[in-house]
Amino acid sequence: MELPTSSRLNSRKRRKDGSGPNGATELDGIPPKMSRRSLGLREPAPFSDEVEIDYSKPYIRVTYEEAMRGTPLDRPVRVYADGIFDLFHSGHARALMQAKNLFPNTYLIVGVCSDELTHNFKGFTVMNETERYDAVQHCRYVDEVVRNAPWTLTPEFLAEHRIDFVAHDDIPYSSAGSDDVYKHIKEAGMFAPTQRTEGISTSDIITRIVRDYDVYARRNLQRGYTAKELNVSFINEKKYHLQERVDKVKKRVKDVEEKSKEFVQKVEEKSIDLIQKWEEKSREFIGNFLEMFGPEGALKHMLKEGKGRMLQAISPKQSPSSSPTHDRSPSPSFRWPFSTKTPPSSPASRSRNKSAVTYDISEDEED
Repeated sequence: MELPTSSRLNSRKRRKDGSGPNGATELDGIPPKMSRRSLGLREPAPFSDEVEIDYSKPYIRVTYEEAMRGTPLDRPVRVYADGIFDLFHSGHARALMQAKNLFPNTYLIVGVCSDELTHNFKGFTVMNETERYDAVQHCRYVDEVVRNAPWTLTPEFLAEHRIDFVAHDDIPYSSAGSDDVYKHIKEAGMFAPTQRTEGISTSDIITRIVRDYDVYARRNLQRGYTAKELNVSFINEKKYHLQERVDKVKKRVKDVEEKSKEFVQKVEEKSIDLIQKWEEKSREFIGNFLEMFGPEGALKHMLKEGKGRMLQAISPKQSPSSSPTHDRSPSPSFRWPFSTKTPPSSPASRSRNKSAVTYDISEDEED
């Protein structure tokens, strides 16, 4: 989206005694062709008292139908949204995003109330006005910021900033003795409703802090803040330090328990793995043993085969019965050396000798 040709008049004021970034002088404004959306991503939104407005042109509001159809580039729809914006969060940013996207060509002006007004009409804030101004300035949807914005919008304020529509959620906002501070804006047809983001608000954040006050106090004491800065009494300071030590001990014990559980789990997994491997090896060993030494194992077949071979070697084959027999001469008997007597014989040999003729080999015959 391009800026209008009058952007030089609406550009931020330059100091006369210095040059801007990249050598820009006080006469150099924002280039007319530059997109406002890209500009918002490069630098914070300017304050309203730093922006010049051309009051020579009459202030003529656009109707809702004209705004929805789309206005010329040199005449964007000027939408105003105000608030406290304390602890600026995503709910604030979403509301401003809706206000920025109400119409095709929108220039968003955001008013931020001062500390004095806020403390009088709403209550104490966590962030001061300077911090709240700066937070809104750095929201990407904001084109201009009004400091010390009024609590109730007057016709003079609307005319001064040439506002076409006012954006806010449609819930009646009762304050400053009125049931709805935007009632006259709605009656004038200048109200553009937005939707609240559920689940997030400044009050919710403060409630969380109050609820968990001890936790945040202990955390900040640990980070180096003093008890005086945190408005903590001496007794509570010692109590928080003691609680911090106890929590550290509990955390260490918990860490040891977790590590021990992990160790036990690893040991169990390892033991189960070893048992499974042992079972597999044992089955393999038993199978190999039975295959070798079982009833029908390889060893039995080897023994049978060896026994047969031994029997063959010990008992050679007999000659056939039809082969002729040769008479054997009786084997001569011999005497033991250095003895004239024959060696003793067994009873069986004696009985054989009775029927057989014994021959003695004499010395003369040997010669």
